[in-house]
Amino acid sequence: MTGDNEKYWYNMKTGEVEKGFESPAIDRAGPFDTAEEAAAAPETLKARSRAWADEESKEDNWGSA
Repeated sequence: MTGDNEKYWYNMKTGEVEKGFESPAIDRAGPFDTAEEAAAAPETLKARSRAWADEESKEDNWGSA
């Protein structure tokens, strides 16, 4: 994972985009290839979370009438 230090991260605590490992891992989302992708992290995470929840719901209800 050496290359991840050269990628961009979204700091969930400060709302700032960072390059490399500037803050503790618990505060970071990523890695992202560009600063723009990192800046859009909150929307990306919400969309992925919704998709995951929808998928889980379908799996929980499979075979139901």
